[in-house]
Amino acid sequence: MQNTILISDIHGELKKFQDLLTLANYSSDEDRLVLLGDYIDRGPDSAGVLDLVMKLQRNGAIVLIGNHESLMEKAFTEQTEYAWKHWTERCGGKETLLSYGFFEEEIKGISEGEHFIVPQLQSAKLDEHLAFIKNLHTYIEDEDYIFVHAGIDPNIPVNETEKETLIWIREEFHNGYTGKKTIVFGHTPTSNLHQNENNHNVYFGQNNIIGIDGGAVYGGQLNCLELPSKSICFIK
Repeated sequence: MQNTILISDIHGELKKFQDLLTLANYSSDEDRLVLLGDYIDRGPDSAGVLDLVMKLQRNGAIVLIGNHESLMEKAFTEQTEYAWKHWTERCGGKETLLSYGFFEEEIKGISEGEHFIVPQLQSAKLDEHLAFIKNLHTYIEDEDYIFVHAGIDPNIPVNETEKETLIWIREEFHNGYTGKKTIVFGHTPTSNLHQNENNHNVYFGQNNIIGIDGGAVYGGQLNCLELPSKSICFIK
């Protein structure tokens, strides 16, 4: 049986991501790599991470969207003050734009009375990455597992669930899921799931859920889960 390697919530930590792929002995010829979203924001090299993610997809990796990619897409498509500032000021988008070579003054936008003008940032690489993000899937499902960024609504079939739920849900899924298929997800740092701020290890819930977001960008660790063995490796 082919091994499945799962990684989530890289958040611009390119070096950790590269080191983890090496540590996991990932081979595109032998393994199925599934990436669960949140490649960008807060960390130092989001642009570099997306470059690598695109290369991995070309070599066969399955790449899902996270809420941070969705926030980035909305910031550029909605062109509103709320979407722009929510992403750049609250969710780490400023660090993402800095990784494309923009300066802080270029990122802020302009307020003219009651109107806000979103910056018109020119970058071929940024345009390429935005186009890539728009075509990412929200989840994949096989015989035994569902892979998704945040989780699923325990009361709705996954194929009928809204994208926003799949990339944002937390407690309702963590506490309410009772399905037979195992859900592997990121989004919520495992220290929260373990209820221990120092425990960043993969979380194996008793209700067939496996959380793998080790909070690397917050000083935790970048986790890798291998299936079907359920073996784990990580970069602190």
